[in-house]
Amino acid sequence: MAELTSTKLDPDSHLLLDQPLLRLPHELLRKNLKSAQRHIEIANKGITTSIQSLTPHSTPADTLAALDATLLKAQTLKRKLEALHAEEASLHRQQKARINHIQELHEIPTIADVKYDLWSQTRLDRLLVDYLLRQNYLASARQLAEAKGIVDLVDIPVFEDCGRIEASLRGSHGEISSGDMREALAWCAENKQALKKIGSTLELELRLQQFIELARTGEMGKLMEAIVHARKHLVAGQDTEFGLRAGGLLAHAPDTMVEPYRTMYSSARYLHLAALFLRTHHTLFALPAHPLLHTALSAGLSALKTPTCHSAHNPHRGNFSHPRNTTSTSISRQSVPPLLTDTPVCPICSTELNELARGVPYAHHTKSYMEEDPVVLPNGRVFGRERLRGLNVKLGVPELRVRDPTDGLGGTEWAWAEVRKVFIL
Repeated sequence: MAELTSTKLDPDSHLLLDQPLLRLPHELLRKNLKSAQRHIEIANKGITTSIQSLTPHSTPADTLAALDATLLKAQTLKRKLEALHAEEASLHRQQKARINHIQELHEIPTIADVKYDLWSQTRLDRLLVDYLLRQNYLASARQLAEAKGIVDLVDIPVFEDCGRIEASLRGSHGEISSGDMREALAWCAENKQALKKIGSTLELELRLQQFIELARTGEMGKLMEAIVHARKHLVAGQDTEFGLRAGGLLAHAPDTMVEPYRTMYSSARYLHLAALFLRTHHTLFALPAHPLLHTALSAGLSALKTPTCHSAHNPHRGNFSHPRNTTSTSISRQSVPPLLTDTPVCPICSTELNELARGVPYAHHTKSYMEEDPVVLPNGRVFGRERLRGLNVKLGVPELRVRDPTDGLGGTEWAWAEVRKVFIL
């Protein structure tokens, strides 16, 4: 194993994966401020209207009623602002904890320091919680965060809200035809200005789906309601494409085979809406589209990947079943390479990481590292002489014979005289 040339810690390179750690609280604080401003403007407009409605000729009863209405609106505003203030205090606490977590890294001088191991373990726990949240294992994510004491370093409430809305779009109990758009539309209304700023079409897609459900019935009353709905939400001041698509639906029945209307009538469209909501949500809150755990693993796998890992020359390549096409019970001993040499399997070639590593680039090494006294077998594979000898002893190969350890017990044997020494120029 090559020795590290330098153990000095570069905090900036370590924090490339931790940008969402501070971005999300900032986005939530900005949203909180916008909500407070909106509530104040609405309450101010209502109070001003109530006061201006009074005239010198108003009766005492009318004056008291107007004052009572004004006080009620002010108290309502106070309750809303108190809730927003409590949320703001929670976000500031999260920001402080995250800044302290990052500051700890800057105070560690070298990666050999034991504090670096502790910090790295905390980051790994954060990545695991993030992965669990994205896979909708919310209870497990919360338990892990509480057990590790990193609740303020992860974004459980945000992903809980996101998962609830996504589940409502997908439909209860996996029934995609029963998707509910009310929560998603309420979320769009709450973030209307921010969605407009990033050019999102999520709300238009949801409104189009409402139109589709009205047109699906084929009843004249529902069709007239659909036309009114389209004029209100899909035509005036909006993207004309959605209005044209809605108009085309009126000329095609739900059982049509004409595209794109056949696909639009399909109940599987709710899956498209759920995926679109996820992308929009993550873009709005500056969250990466993929789990950070995958990104971190990809970086490590790239450092280990060689051209042999995903090539026809890999002896274990054909032994693996695709993880997505097998159940947990089907990954049995038949899918594990028949290595009897106590040699660890290459992480790139393992069943768990093979697909994830398929898209990452090959490692770039400025130096090559070989085992001592390298020799080449007649089949072209290179090993260190002493290591090859020790592995053949474990395999029970006769003393004057040699076998490729990766071929297991059924491999071809050669005489040691056929093994050639490797010279590197």
